[in-house]
Amino acid sequence: MALLLEDLLQPLESYYSEGRARLNLGQTSAHFGSGIAEMEAFSRVLWGIVPAVAGGEFTGRWEHHLEGIKNGTNPDHPEFWGWIHGIDQRMVEMAAFGLALALIPDKIWQPLNETEQHNLYQWLDQINQYDVVENNWQFFRILVNTGFDTVDLPVNEEKQQESFELIESYYQGDGWYADGPVEQWDYYISFGFHFYGLLYAACQKDKDPERAELYKQRASRFAEDFIYWFSDDGSALPFGRSLTYRFAQVSFWSACVFAELPEIDTGVAKGLIMRHMRWWMKQPIFSGDGLLTVGYTYPNLIMAENYNSPGSPYWALKTFLILALPEEHEFWQAPEKPMPSLDRVKKLTVPRMTIMREGNHVSSLVSGQYSTTEHAHNDSKYAKFAYSTSYGFHVAKGVFGPEQGAFDSMLAFSEEDGYYRGRRRSLLTEWQDGVLYSHWKPWRDVDVETWLLPAWPWQVRIHRVHSRRTLDAREGGFSLPLEQDGLIPLPDIQPNIETPADHVLSTELPAGISIIADLGGTRRLELGKTDPNTNLLFASPAVLPTVTSRITAEEGPVWYGTAVYAGSQTPSTIPKMIRTSDESYDVVYSGQTTVRVESILGSNPS
Repeated sequence: MALLLEDLLQPLESYYSEGRARLNLGQTSAHFGSGIAEMEAFSRVLWGIVPAVAGGEFTGRWEHHLEGIKNGTNPDHPEFWGWIHGIDQRMVEMAAFGLALALIPDKIWQPLNETEQHNLYQWLDQINQYDVVENNWQFFRILVNTGFDTVDLPVNEEKQQESFELIESYYQGDGWYADGPVEQWDYYISFGFHFYGLLYAACQKDKDPERAELYKQRASRFAEDFIYWFSDDGSALPFGRSLTYRFAQVSFWSACVFAELPEIDTGVAKGLIMRHMRWWMKQPIFSGDGLLTVGYTYPNLIMAENYNSPGSPYWALKTFLILALPEEHEFWQAPEKPMPSLDRVKKLTVPRMTIMREGNHVSSLVSGQYSTTEHAHNDSKYAKFAYSTSYGFHVAKGVFGPEQGAFDSMLAFSEEDGYYRGRRRSLLTEWQDGVLYSHWKPWRDVDVETWLLPAWPWQVRIHRVHSRRTLDAREGGFSLPLEQDGLIPLPDIQPNIETPADHVLSTELPAGISIIADLGGTRRLELGKTDPNTNLLFASPAVLPTVTSRITAEEGPVWYGTAVYAGSQTPSTIPKMIRTSDESYDVVYSGQTTVRVESILGSNPS
């Protein structure tokens, strides 16, 4: 791991400023501007370097960084990082300095003279002078004050307690937090709340044993659910925002080992971490000169948030926390273990997700989350029906036409003009006998009820649409990349397609088999196509098995049933949808399992 970190850090050397306090890694921008972006890049590297120094590595590289810290916190130096005046991105970056003060005080604090110590304290203490965003940001203040406590600096106890109380208010149960007072459960719970909470637990176990134990217990419970987000091949479920932080996805397991959670099998955690890192190192995530790029498995600004600067991806270095472990630690001695035996269908109650496993393929059914902070493409990142480790998901390039919209795992509607809307915010989400239910409105006078069933290995979606306007409707399954051996097939060279009489469209390409079935037998089957650079896992244009229909304003509620599959072999049977009344249907699969879905709205939708 130390050698891998060195490989990641070495390409940065030529990008440091003269005073070593800034890193200019590119010309793309973020909402906070290039000056803060250069400071952000400098600080994010600390997440890897600090643990390595704590473990006895990288002492020479640390001297260069210490020079940057001295200059960046010196108001009289031309590379001073500046004073903040309220909520500011630099608050986020201060947490890495809190980590350094807590883990390596002899390397960051003791070498400073009195003036340099004063400068560092005054600059970091700004986080106690202003309000902090009410979400995972509260832990940035907690970590800064934890660092202060380690080197006997004044701790703002009032602000620290305020942040602890807000963190408590976000706790949802079963080990899950929400990322603030919102319906958002994503990787910020793992590489945010629990990662920071475990850092605090490890550093303050003697001074605050009760809270430390609480954070460890919650992380242990969370691990029971979170392990389902990982495939046997090391890949993790692409879901939610900030996916450009890439292998930070596995940093939670590094924190579990660092905090020595007794419930976590060290060999299993090591296997998870190592397989995950190997998976990422096979992806084209680096620029030509070795820098991490903004994107997911390839450089891609389409999926980026407005806070993703060229240095943002280096938050991925959080996973290197394990480098702080001494050489004789069990982690370094233990053999890697495979994934434990896991349920092929797992209900995760708090985040309202159902995880399905088939071989190396992990997919999730999602009831639809919504964050009031409208980062880019929230609907694509949180509100699609399904997400997949093998087939990813698409982020729309535009709103006109199905190729730009790329409606995988989504039911989208257009007013016959080519501009489409899908599920963005659900008015109601709930569990119904293990089935995920949501009520959503693409327009004020269009009500859609959706039920998502894990009819393993199929995913079944039932929709009841009551529209007071005429709409074109499109529903997509999982997409398959068209590119093979560097070439896109000519228009007359189609993938292997089977369209039997039972309203099933099956498409096979080297990436796998994708099937969509219209269980009601009334819609048209169509092999759609998506624009390049819209899928997070592959840049290629893709084919997308799709069903289409038209809904008229006069016909009243319409029921749709869709079965979707993606994998390596065609299932032997197809689920069935059987009408039981005007407002309910039975879904039958595996020849015997029956689930009833019934409209909540009835004939009087709101």
